[in-house]
Amino acid sequence: MTQALIVIDVQNDFCPHGALAVPGGDGIVPGINALMEHFPVVALTQDWHPAGHGSFASSHQGKAPYEVTQMPYGPQVLWPDHCIQGTEGAAFHPALKTDPAQITIRKGFNPAIDSYSAFFENDQTTPTGLEGYLRSRDVTDLTLCGLATDFCVHFSAVDAAKLGFGVTVDLTLCRAIDLDGSLGAALDAMRAAGVTLSGDPM
Repeated sequence: MTQALIVIDVQNDFCPHGALAVPGGDGIVPGINALMEHFPVVALTQDWHPAGHGSFASSHQGKAPYEVTQMPYGPQVLWPDHCIQGTEGAAFHPALKTDPAQITIRKGFNPAIDSYSAFFENDQTTPTGLEGYLRSRDVTDLTLCGLATDFCVHFSAVDAAKLGFGVTVDLTLCRAIDLDGSLGAALDAMRAAGVTLSGDPM
């Protein structure tokens, strides 16, 4: 059994003062840094949107952030512009240790499809390449942490479980947006998928 730590989207725009700040998003960084030391495989994910991405409310006339619209692949929350390629907002939080990671998966770079999950874009069919990397490293079990619990961590955990990995989400090292009850729904969905939830939901 080989275990991997998947650190989801600990980026400036998801931390306080960022474009899409998750409350307390920077508070998990020291714990994540410490946890990395206990895993032989560490992967980071990074939201990496081009300007004018289809998931941005600014790309839809008359729409406001956090409204939901229909995209060809299904419903899509419209977000403030965030994690635009090459900007300071898209960079990892400066206190996050990146050296222990062997791979960084950038997602959301297709302007027409958002990508919450570390494994698939939101069309649920286009892979990011993370599964293949983990298989090549003989990884069987994953621990996930990062931002945000109810979106990118949630979708990543559910997809990982569907792919047959053993999955644990360390809720003490995650923080949530909790948009209209999205945290409770995400926790229920992860439990239903067979994901182990460790710690108190934040």
